[in-house]
Amino acid sequence: MYKAFYGLNDNPFSIAPNPHYMFLSDRHREALAHLTYGLGETGGFVLLTGEVGTGKTTVSRCLLQQIPDNTDTAFILNPSLTELELLATLCDELEINYGDNPTLKQLTDLISMYLLNNHKNGRNTVLIIDEAQHLRSEVLEQLRLLTNLETNTKKLLQVILIGQPELQQLLKRQDLRQLAQRITARYHLLPLNKEEIALYVLHRLQVAGRHEPLFTRKAIAALHKHSGGIPRLTNLLCERALMAGYGQAKVPIDHKMVNQAAIEVLGDIDVSADKRWPFVAAAALVLAFGLSFYLFNRTAIDENINAAALLPPVSANVASSETDSAPKTVATVAQQPAQTSPAVNAEQQILRQAMLQSSSIDNAFAGLFGLWNKQPITGLSACQAAQQQELACYQQQGNWHSIMRLNYPAVVYLQDAQANVFYGVIVERQAEQILLQLGEQQFWVNKDWFDRHFSGTFEILWQPDSVLPREIGQSSSLAQVQWLENSLAMVNQRRARLLTQFDSDLEQQLMQFQRQHGLKPDGIAGSQTLIQLNLYLSQQGPRLATAEVRR
Repeated sequence: MYKAFYGLNDNPFSIAPNPHYMFLSDRHREALAHLTYGLGETGGFVLLTGEVGTGKTTVSRCLLQQIPDNTDTAFILNPSLTELELLATLCDELEINYGDNPTLKQLTDLISMYLLNNHKNGRNTVLIIDEAQHLRSEVLEQLRLLTNLETNTKKLLQVILIGQPELQQLLKRQDLRQLAQRITARYHLLPLNKEEIALYVLHRLQVAGRHEPLFTRKAIAALHKHSGGIPRLTNLLCERALMAGYGQAKVPIDHKMVNQAAIEVLGDIDVSADKRWPFVAAAALVLAFGLSFYLFNRTAIDENINAAALLPPVSANVASSETDSAPKTVATVAQQPAQTSPAVNAEQQILRQAMLQSSSIDNAFAGLFGLWNKQPITGLSACQAAQQQELACYQQQGNWHSIMRLNYPAVVYLQDAQANVFYGVIVERQAEQILLQLGEQQFWVNKDWFDRHFSGTFEILWQPDSVLPREIGQSSSLAQVQWLENSLAMVNQRRARLLTQFDSDLEQQLMQFQRQHGLKPDGIAGSQTLIQLNLYLSQQGPRLATAEVRR
C-alpha cells in the first residue's frame, strides 16, 4: 500500500526469494567462487555453511545460473530422509524410472548406470542438498558411496552440501571422516557488515524503482545493529520501518523508526546502553582528539596521503588550462621518501585537511551540479533537485573501472584510514589520474590513492534522452527490439542488424553487456540494463575524458 508514496514499483523487502533482487556482496561472490572451484574437473563434495538468513540459498541459485548447459542438476530441499528415500528422491530429480518398492541396491544400480551414461555423453551430474545439517549420518555415508563411482580424473557425481553451522560439527564425527576428507572446497558465509547492509538496502530499492537513498545513515547503522547483518532480518525491519514512515507520511526513514521496527519485529531490545550515551560520547571525543593529534603529526608514515599517491593540488583555473598536457606528478619526490620536501609535506596537510572538511554529501552534490551548470534547490534532496531540472540521479556500486567506463563526473563515497567517511567529486580524468574536488579545492590523485579510499559507491547525474520502457524482452514490440539492437551495436561499435524478432544473437549481446556491468545476465533488458544503455548513449552533459583520452 505504500509503494506510490515512496515512488516504488514493487515491494522491495519481501522475504520471498525473488531472483530480480539478488544481491551479491563481496562475501557472497567469494562463496560463489569457492563453490565454482569445488565443482571443477576433480569434483567431490563442496560445503557451504552459514547462519539462518545469511544468503546461502541466494549463492546456490546464482551457482545454478552459472552451471554449464551440459550439466544435469538434482536439488533436494527436504533432507530429512532415509537412505532409500534419498536415493528415490535423487532418481525423481534426475527423471530415472524405477518400479514399485525398489530396494536400495536397485536404486543404486540405476543411479550408477545413469552417471556412467552421462559421462559417456559428455554430461556432468550435480546434486545440491539444502538444509544438509538435518542429514542422518547413514544417509551421508550413502552419499559418499555414490561418489565412489569415478574415472581416473574425476568423480561422476558432484555433491554440494548447504547448511547451518551445525553441519560443520556433524562432519567432524569419527564415522564420517572419510566423507570429510573428500570435501574439495568449503566456505562459511558470514553476515553483512554495515557498509554492505547499506548497499544491500539501496540495491533492493533501486530494483523496485527508487534511485535515491531512503534510509538515513543512522537508520542504516540501526538496521545493522538490530539485524546483525542478516539479510532476511534486514528485510523484515525495513518492511516494518517503511510501513511506519508511510503511516507518519515521513521521508526519509530515520533510526528511531528502525528502532521501533526492531521492537515490533524482534521483541524487546536492550536500550539501556542508550541512557549512557553522553558518557560514551564524551569518552569517544577525548579519545578521538588524542588520536587525531597523534595521527596529524605522523606525516612521515601517514597511510592516507603519501608522496607516491598524492599529486600536487591545483585550482580550478589551473586544471582547466592544463587539460591538454599531462598532469604534474611528484615521482622524483616519491623515490626519496626519507628526504620529503617541506612543499610535499604542506600538500599532504592541505589534502588531509580537505578530507576532514568534506563530510557533507550535499556540498559534494553542489559541486556536481555546478559541472552541469545547475544549482541545488533548498529543501529538496539532490535527486529531487535533479528531477526539477530535467536530470536523473543514478547511484551504483563499482570500482575505478566502473566509473571510468561510464565517463560521467561523479560524487564518490570515500573513507580515510580510520574508516571516516568523506565525499568528493571526480571532475576530470587523464590516463590513470583524476582531478578530485574536495569542498572548494581540487587535487590530482592517482588510481592507487583512489582505490585505497573508495568505498565502492558513487552517484552521477545524467539527462535521459527519452522515456524508458519498463523492460525489453522476447514479447516486446519490434520497434523496441530494434532499438535495443541499435543501442548495443553503438556501445560495441559495430554495425546494427535489421531484426524481425528478438533472436538468440541479440540475447547473447545483451547478456554480455549485463555481465560487463555487474547486472544479472538474464537476457531481459530490465530497468537497470536500460538505464546503463542510456547512460552510454546520452549525448548530454559533461564527461570525464574525451574518447581519445579514454583509449
